[in-house]
Amino acid sequence: MATAGLWMLAVVAVTLIATGLPAWIVLIGVAVAFSGGGLFVGAFTLPILTAVPARILGLLENDLLQALPLYVLMGALLNHLPLAQTVFRATSRALERSGAGTALAGLGLGVLLAPMNGSVGASVATLGRTVFPRLDAAGMPAEKSAALVCVASTLGVVVPPSLVLILLSDAMMRAHTEALHLTGRAMRIINTQDVFVGALVPAAILLAMYSVVTWVTCRAKTGVIAAAAPRPTAREWATAGATAAFVAGLLIGVTLGYLYAVEAAAAGGVVLVLFGLATRTLTRTVLREVLLDTMVVTGALFALLVGATVFTLILRAYGTDRWVAAALVELPGGAPAALAVVLASLALCALVLDAFEMIFVVIPVVMPPLLTQIGDATWVAVLTLLILQASFLAPPFGYAVLMVRNSVRRALSARGMARALAPYLAAQLAVLALTLAWPMLVWHRNPSDLGSSTAAASTSEDERPRTLEQQLERNADDDAKDAASDPAAKPR
Repeated sequence: MATAGLWMLAVVAVTLIATGLPAWIVLIGVAVAFSGGGLFVGAFTLPILTAVPARILGLLENDLLQALPLYVLMGALLNHLPLAQTVFRATSRALERSGAGTALAGLGLGVLLAPMNGSVGASVATLGRTVFPRLDAAGMPAEKSAALVCVASTLGVVVPPSLVLILLSDAMMRAHTEALHLTGRAMRIINTQDVFVGALVPAAILLAMYSVVTWVTCRAKTGVIAAAAPRPTAREWATAGATAAFVAGLLIGVTLGYLYAVEAAAAGGVVLVLFGLATRTLTRTVLREVLLDTMVVTGALFALLVGATVFTLILRAYGTDRWVAAALVELPGGAPAALAVVLASLALCALVLDAFEMIFVVIPVVMPPLLTQIGDATWVAVLTLLILQASFLAPPFGYAVLMVRNSVRRALSARGMARALAPYLAAQLAVLALTLAWPMLVWHRNPSDLGSSTAAASTSEDERPRTLEQQLERNADDDAKDAASDPAAKPR
């Protein structure tokens, strides 16, 4: 029965593809169905299910979640005021001498907006509405325009301090904590700031390579139309410059640790609201649309959190986490083989699941046993980000590719899309290979902590599987204790 959790994941993937239902509905539905089956065959008992309320309350007490609706609010304000369009037009004009001003402006807008858009799907919707029509008007082939939208929409996966990195860092912190308990090592547990700083250099290299690819492939296509477009007014230049500088300043402040994510998002939301009121662009209709978009995206994220919490509880009740942990520890080839298997599994799952779904459902299962063999959790987190982004861009079934096909409502040739995405994927895989070969590309705020992880290890290779099994059994006991302590589980 230990492999039942893998069947749960397979059913989720098939159901998402076949029905198009929201992920949280599918996760809860599959969890309920398999919980009934587990109770029927005696895989676990009813009291374990009463741990759900305690787990959800514990999840919602996380201070990190305060930043989510504020980040989404900032993105909605930028889209509706409309500051995003102003920044795009001004950047396109400023870069017209490059011969690829419109395309490079689209990539730059992705860097600015993707960290706050909430998901790859939300980024595709925004950039498809803002960037794709301008590229289409510039005479670029539809496949090249769609490929650029795909690439720009996935930048929030790897560019700090995006929502994806915030949530992944929290998941990695939990996984790292569990891994240290399993092995008995003494070292500092990674936090959000470690992942932000660690992703800086690979993200910078990736952005530089993307810019070169965009310039080489698009420079003969967009220059004429960009030059013929109306020149922005002085007010539009000032607005675009101030907006880009303000948002970039907030993101850099969070990345370097000068601001907490919730502080930056709250300040950004207040300033953008004041700007909208001062310029009279934040009308009652626009405000209603901004709040509606914010509530829709935030509600979907929190619903996904609840669904993933229920799903992973049932998966752990079947013992799938213990089966996965034992399989990774016993793989021939040691840590490199375990890392390769985990990255390949993440790449396959990302063909069906969005970044948030991956973080909430898959990461908690595969990362703790992997981090028992690899001490550098920050390096593993950055590799995870890069492999997720590469999988989202892989034609013809990459998540971003499918989202763009549905968004632009144009007939796109599969061969043309593959050809347009190929140089971007080559750049992505090159950065992934560099990060794998030279882990020093991932900066560490406290390198001494990384060194101590090996020196302080107290678990031998022979003892590790046994220790791992014991700790996972204790985790299952903790779930049972949560169920026993939940007031809803006590007789009246």
